[in-house]
Amino acid sequence: MMRERLRLVGLLTPVTLIIGVFFLAPLSIMALYSLLEPGLYGGVEWNFYPDNFGRVLGWADGVNEEFDPVYLEIILRSFKLAGLTVLATLALCYPAAFWVARQPERMRNFCLFLITLPFFTSLIVRLYAWLLILRPSGVINTTLAALGFYNPVELIYTETAVLIGMTYIFIPFMFMPVYASVEKLDKRLLEASADLGASRWQSFWKVIFPLTLPGIAAGSIIVFIPSLGNFIVPSLLGGARVLMIGSLVEQQFLAARNWPFGAALAMLLMAAVLVCLVLYVLAQGRNSAQEASR
Repeated sequence: MMRERLRLVGLLTPVTLIIGVFFLAPLSIMALYSLLEPGLYGGVEWNFYPDNFGRVLGWADGVNEEFDPVYLEIILRSFKLAGLTVLATLALCYPAAFWVARQPERMRNFCLFLITLPFFTSLIVRLYAWLLILRPSGVINTTLAALGFYNPVELIYTETAVLIGMTYIFIPFMFMPVYASVEKLDKRLLEASADLGASRWQSFWKVIFPLTLPGIAAGSIIVFIPSLGNFIVPSLLGGARVLMIGSLVEQQFLAARNWPFGAALAMLLMAAVLVCLVLYVLAQGRNSAQEASR
């Protein structure tokens, strides 16, 4: 028994040290900085200063810091775009996962390779390609002009451009867990559903959708969390017009040099991510309990 415990400690110690040094320690520093006073020329003053959160949540003193609803607008915009990204990627990946799952094994492997192919290319290069496509003189507006539409469509530096960019980037993150659930579907259940007189629509809602729901939930979490804190796509495709919370945190640390306020925003973002993960774990636990009771 003692030997097993020592072996377990030996296996877990490297991972624990890595998590502690490279995750928990920086997170603790961020949490500490979020409660300190910003320095006059950057950095921090070692004084307790909760008004960093008050600028966003509404309890600023009105003298040194003022509540500004624009920060709440940025946070709500971030949640909206992250949610729309989840819906857009799911709408594209769900039917594609069924199509790929029905292909021969060689074709399936080739399709999976194509899905992961963007990872072999720099993210910045791919986003600049979209910048060339969406700009006023880009491919879309040039095509529309050739078809007789002489007024260019304003796509670049809009929420639509940000949504297109994030959907493109996070498609593989949604496809993989959804495909894993679809591939595990037992065809005998569909045949039994058809034999019992269920229509295709009823079979989908009663059999297919519940069985693929874990993959949908996992893909939604994997897409929603990085979409919420993304700052590269809004910076390139949204510009100054479409500011998200990730871009705001970057500006506070690099441009404004207001480290405590940037840390406070980062902690609020971390809290939102934690709430999403807790809800996901509770939902998974409820589903497991229901399956066990059956």
